[in-house]
Amino acid sequence: MKKLKVKKGSTCMACLECVMACSQAFYKADDPGLACLEITEKKTVRPMTCPQCGKCAEACPEGAITQNAKGVYMINKKKCTGCGKCAEACPFGLIVKTEGNPASKCIACGICAKACPMDVLEVVED
Repeated sequence: MKKLKVKKGSTCMACLECVMACSQAFYKADDPGLACLEITEKKTVRPMTCPQCGKCAEACPEGAITQNAKGVYMINKKKCTGCGKCAEACPFGLIVKTEGNPASKCIACGICAKACPMDVLEVVED
């Protein structure tokens, strides 16, 4: 299964380069609210990434979210009605839902990982 993960032992400096790269790539805007990952601070600062759990797919009434051969859950923009049920179901709050647009989520593309100056993120095959 293909996933975006935080490298063990890495240190995030919360520069938001990963977040901005994601929002820029998919929405052409420097807006953290449009990124499919977040920087969180609990015990340490670290990126919160989609674990590809499938809860969004289970919640989608249109069947617009399916798992591809690499294990990544993808949103079919043509089938998505923008109801937001997937965003409500995401336990991590990582589905981006904007008014009048289909939802979007992490597809483990690696754009954020390439943008990180601290080399904190990586796309792996589990």
